[in-house]
Amino acid sequence: MQNGEAEKKSPINLLRGWPNPALLPVAQIKAASAAALSQPDVSTAGLLYGPDPGYEPLRESIAEWLSRFYQLHSSTSPNRICITGGASQNLACLLQVFSDPVYTKFVWQVSPTYFRVCPIFEDNAFHGRLRSVPEDDEGIDVEFLKKRLQEVEDESPVNGEKPENLKGFQPWRKLYRHIIYAVPTFSNPSSRTMTLRRRKELVQVARQYDALVITDDVYDQLQWPAQKPSTSSSLRHAVLPRLVDIDRELEGGTQRQGADGFGNTVSNGSFSKIAAPGTRCGWAEGTEKFAHGLSQNGGSASGGAPSQMTSTFMTELLRSGELENHIFTTLQPNYARRYYRMMEAIERYLLPLGVTLPQSDRTVVGGYFFWFALPKPLLADEVARAAKEEENLIIGQGSLFAVYGDERTEDLERQVRVCFSWEEEANIVQGIERLGKVVKQMLNGRTSSSNGDSSTAMAAAKDNS
Repeated sequence: MQNGEAEKKSPINLLRGWPNPALLPVAQIKAASAAALSQPDVSTAGLLYGPDPGYEPLRESIAEWLSRFYQLHSSTSPNRICITGGASQNLACLLQVFSDPVYTKFVWQVSPTYFRVCPIFEDNAFHGRLRSVPEDDEGIDVEFLKKRLQEVEDESPVNGEKPENLKGFQPWRKLYRHIIYAVPTFSNPSSRTMTLRRRKELVQVARQYDALVITDDVYDQLQWPAQKPSTSSSLRHAVLPRLVDIDRELEGGTQRQGADGFGNTVSNGSFSKIAAPGTRCGWAEGTEKFAHGLSQNGGSASGGAPSQMTSTFMTELLRSGELENHIFTTLQPNYARRYYRMMEAIERYLLPLGVTLPQSDRTVVGGYFFWFALPKPLLADEVARAAKEEENLIIGQGSLFAVYGDERTEDLERQVRVCFSWEEEANIVQGIERLGKVVKQMLNGRTSSSNGDSSTAMAAAKDNS
């Protein structure tokens, strides 16, 4: 098929990781903003500079909500919460406060990784020091990580001396020796969920090697049964604890003897996936000492807390119960339906061709994505190019999700990510059908796209998440 013929087909974008506009809570946000702005004490607080940790009523509401959702043994204190401008903005803030380009040795990322975090790490002077860690069906390969961390320590031990650094010392700042980045639940891009055993092991390794584990916990509430139920139901509690919850309690927790009180984990939360990305509002949770340190980030403190006015709207959404209602009655059932339709299409059009899926035995699934391996000898770069040229279909080939400078090409060259959150439901099925057509043609050696590079897909990725 020539490019002109492909253009006759309506475009389908299974790369874009955005919420479908029909699922945005426009009416709820409109009502929440009106309620906040109609109360002089709330509107005045929202329109002025806020306290360093963020709008206190929102911190209280988030703490109460998270305690309920994660069924915590002891309620979360608002002092463990710091309001942010969203997960990506906060990742930059975390690096500014808790890492140092001289003292911090490496950033370790689960591979495949969310491709937009690599530039954030590089902007914070870690160019050339990003390292990939493979994952299996339990999540991050902790033994691989531990071996590599020990190799680094053997080459350049600290030996107890005062670390050389560029940022200087403050009582609210801790500089970590290593940074570890992961998306433990319904990961972007691999869709995997890290097991409880691996979560505990990762916390233990972080403690042993003075590492800060930064987890993007942005998909946790978007969950549903792996098998299509006979009746619609919502899952109102998390299936697994976050790493920050494990760090809080495991073997004496963050206040155990010899610990410094900062902890080794931070949970990066966001309203982007459960409300709307345009709110640019989120939160971080760590120990009280850690949250205070984060609040002292120069850029945030100077501006008087991130997302101050939006915080008043989000407070209204949480206090009224409208946000939870939106999650449980709109997002979960709609995304579940999209997931089931894409799964049925994959089973019909791709699995018979030799495509394989990870973690096929899970009872609970969620997030935005499917991740699968193409049959040999197909390469994802070539399939993505053929899909665009011949079917006007955009997918995410594995190479997009490589860790900058430490690409594990042998692990990613046959992998594909597709998203079910953005396109209309009919297009989700049609997109997988088109992809199946391309895969079948390429397996049979009948495709016009066999040369070139992946620049087209890379350009497309700039407009997608």
